[in-house]
Amino acid sequence: MKTVPTGIEVLDRKLGGGIPAGSLVALVAPPASQSELILFELTATRETLYLTTARSTAAVRDALTRTNTRVGSPTIKEVEADAPIDHALRLIRQLPEGANLIIDPIDVLEEDGGIRYRNFLNDVQTHMMNIGGIAYLHCLDGRAVPPMRDTTEYMADLVFTLAMDVKSDSIETRLTIPKYRGGVATGDVIKLQLANRVAIDTSRDIA
Repeated sequence: MKTVPTGIEVLDRKLGGGIPAGSLVALVAPPASQSELILFELTATRETLYLTTARSTAAVRDALTRTNTRVGSPTIKEVEADAPIDHALRLIRQLPEGANLIIDPIDVLEEDGGIRYRNFLNDVQTHMMNIGGIAYLHCLDGRAVPPMRDTTEYMADLVFTLAMDVKSDSIETRLTIPKYRGGVATGDVIKLQLANRVAIDTSRDIA
């Protein structure tokens, strides 16, 4: 199966070169983290459709412009609040061969819920497999997690979990990969610096 590099060196190294084409990837992260920097770097390697379900298209474009991290030129579309699953699926079906997808965040679609949401994930994965793309689902792990989050993590082929530990003099950010369907889930903890780009935290021992 073809492996697609994420473009984030530490991830590609841990994953043996990248992610299998056709995969669904859930990035589970606290809302107050800088997890969007990871999403931005993912746009640098391939043509990408960036679906925003919360912020405006202009706000996402401005954030991409102002970041110091490496980014590409994604197509940014705002998902309509009315029937968001249907609108998102129409946009996704237009993705060309070899393109990736980012949904930021997936929470709005999870809230639509039930069988429709599960069918949506199946449809997305089928399309990603057909075009050799990868879908990245940004899952906010905050105070109010949508009830369909278990479904998202179960359906995902890979789960990246970002955790923050606020210390007296610093913020420690840890990335783990607890799930890799068809591969080897690593128990390693990847310590990151998420300031204005994605970097390995070299101030402490790195797993």
